[in-house]
Amino acid sequence: MKHERILVTGGAGFIGSAVVRHLIANTAAQVLTVDKLTYAGNLASLKPLENNDRHEFLQADICDAEAMAKIVEDFKPSAIMHLAAESHVDRSIDGPAEFIHTNITGTFTLLQAATDFWRTLSDKDRESFRFHHISTDEVFGALGDEGFFTEKTAYDPRSPYSASKASSDHLVSAWHHTHGLPTVITNCSNNYGPYHFPEKLIPLIIIRALAGEPLPVYGDGSNIRDWLFVDDHARALVLAVDQAAAGENYMIGGNCERTNLQVVHAICDILDNIQPRDDGKTYREQIEFVTDRPGHDFRYAIDASKIKNELGWTPTETFESGMEKTVDWYLNNRDWWEDILSGGYRTNRLGVGGG
Repeated sequence: MKHERILVTGGAGFIGSAVVRHLIANTAAQVLTVDKLTYAGNLASLKPLENNDRHEFLQADICDAEAMAKIVEDFKPSAIMHLAAESHVDRSIDGPAEFIHTNITGTFTLLQAATDFWRTLSDKDRESFRFHHISTDEVFGALGDEGFFTEKTAYDPRSPYSASKASSDHLVSAWHHTHGLPTVITNCSNNYGPYHFPEKLIPLIIIRALAGEPLPVYGDGSNIRDWLFVDDHARALVLAVDQAAAGENYMIGGNCERTNLQVVHAICDILDNIQPRDDGKTYREQIEFVTDRPGHDFRYAIDASKIKNELGWTPTETFESGMEKTVDWYLNNRDWWEDILSGGYRTNRLGVGGG
């Protein structure tokens, strides 16, 4: 890998921590993780890296211009992987202000710090430097029954979250075209896997199923997502920051389309096999259909052929193998998510509107 010093923002979050763990395990890079440690940032997700001399953690807010400038100047990264973001659609419906602040203002602040530092580099180092912005397929809105998002798909965000991420994508692109900053943008499909924050669909269903609680499914459960195992995504991101040309963008998807109800059924069936309920009932009997989310996009699906053809990446996990690994991880790492729940977080419904 050509990058020797990588700054990862949001590195204590779900995808960010997977990236950091992958970098330490599979490259020789020195990694600095920066995270504000909000509700979704958890140092326990970086516990496997304790005492590793190639990893350092700093708690900081990407909206703090002075802190970001100092961090970038002191660490002198050859690449920045920007994952810090508010990322939950339901939370953005209830409280959009934090999403606007973090995802838009925070990205702008980091771009400023990165650009100021990049301009001080030698010609060779300026050319190899990368600012990698990690984004989502939700910026493209909803698909019908057919078709796929590609790198040419027009932006059409439908939620405060996706609108804030679309804005940050455009800022990164503008900094490349206006200032010449060597950027890469990737847009991914829905991730799942170990260390996923409990309010997201898959960990939420696993935890509530084990607690014997109702398993909420929005609407009739027919909304479709393309699911991507987080470790496959981490591999793609590291490949992109290392190999992608400046100004490129890539779609990253798992080629695993499932309805939300199919996802819940899969979790229930795995649990039935490996940890049956004591009363002999099936976990599917806990499913409860609830009022749909406002502005709930019907279908997302990604055409990831560009990153496959140009960079040689393909996912290694199928939906079935990835889901089995995920459920098994939550069963064997109760301390991780029970610590989150004991800290006051509850798995109650978010995103019903009304602020």
